This record gives sequence, C-alpha cells and structure tokens, in this order.
Amino acid sequence: MDILYLLIPLSLVLVFVIAVFFWWSLRTNQYDDLDGPGYRILMDDDRGDSPAVAEASGNGARDRRGNDPAASDPKDI
Repeated sequence: MDILYLLIPLSLVLVFVIAVFFWWSLRTNQYDDLDGPGYRILMDDDRGDSPAVAEASGNGARDRRGNDPAASDPKDI
C-alpha cells in the first residue's frame, strides 16, 4: 500500500511531461505536413550531385587546356 504513495504522484508527473511535449509538438506545427517528406524522397533532384551529371550538362566541364567548351566560339574549333 505504501508504494501507491510513490507511484501515483510519479504517474501524474509522467502524464504531465507527456502532455507538455505533445502540446509543444502541436504549437511548433510538427503534424502539419505528414505526406511531404515521403514524396520528397521519391522526387529527389539529381542536378549537380555527381561529376557525370555536371559534365553532361556542361556545368564545370573543362577541356584539357582548362577552357570552358560551352563558352568558346564554335568557329574557333
């Protein structure tokens, strides 16, 4: 019976702490967009992630002399 004097206040404190964390999560809009992160994983953007993508798009690609081929004049070739 003496243990109830410890367990009841301890359980009330625990319920209060859980309620405070739940209230905080509601106030900081933690539950606003539940579907967005799942779609963000599927719709990733691969631009600039790998050197092959950068070379294929012409961004940062250089010839052996260090010149940017996209910026050169076509009649110089």
